[in-house]
Amino acid sequence: MQHDFTEGKFYQANFEAAAYLTTYYSSETGNAVEGIQLSFTLSTLCQAFASGHITGKLLIEIGSGPTLHNALIASEYFQEIIMSDYTECNRKEIEKWLRRESGAHDWSHVSKFICDIEGKRSTIEEREEKTRSVIKQVLKCDVTQINPFHPIVLEPADCLLTSLCLEVACKDQEAYQNALGNIATLLKPGGTLIMIGVLKETFYRLGKYKYSCLCIDQNFVKSALQKQGFVIQKFEAKPGPDKATNIMSDFEEIFFLVAQKTG
Repeated sequence: MQHDFTEGKFYQANFEAAAYLTTYYSSETGNAVEGIQLSFTLSTLCQAFASGHITGKLLIEIGSGPTLHNALIASEYFQEIIMSDYTECNRKEIEKWLRRESGAHDWSHVSKFICDIEGKRSTIEEREEKTRSVIKQVLKCDVTQINPFHPIVLEPADCLLTSLCLEVACKDQEAYQNALGNIATLLKPGGTLIMIGVLKETFYRLGKYKYSCLCIDQNFVKSALQKQGFVIQKFEAKPGPDKATNIMSDFEEIFFLVAQKTG
């Protein structure tokens, strides 16, 4: 019987990384029934980095899942990237791509989309090679822990990026607020947080399972960030598809935000 809220242990036991990538990342626009969620993410992230306001040496991605689309963009701007996820199969999927193993997910369509947005400063092959060289570690991460990387202690990052993570890792608003506080400790004072998430979503589907999502709205997200000492510099939301036709999930909006840690 499926749990009420699909927390970390459920992911560890049941999540299928390759199936997730096939379902949601086979096109640069994402899953067809969810609209253009992925291309929105790629475009807004490219624009944010291209602004020149997000700089530094180290970027940590919290809850990468098995995906590399964010790293493929960030690798152009940071010398070191640390990827992380709670679920072992997701970390293995990233490692498989880094080692160019047979059966690794093909990210070339996403790489091409990114290179086109950026004005073709690099080829697909150059971008993917650079990304492989910039990713230094793929670590286990648990956002419910005070140090999400315990027992490893990392140097504070210049930029923290998290996408579609906290709302599926946290069963209630208190857990979300605590998790946000936990990951905030990984960021330097004055550092940049980039967060991508979904609003008013309660589930998404993968295979035979429905995975839980904490139903949150813009006001809650903004308030949670302010309580942790962040100043929001950009907040952009895009409406999701018609719920009547979206059989994969029930989100109402996808959001993208940039915030600065003040203390």
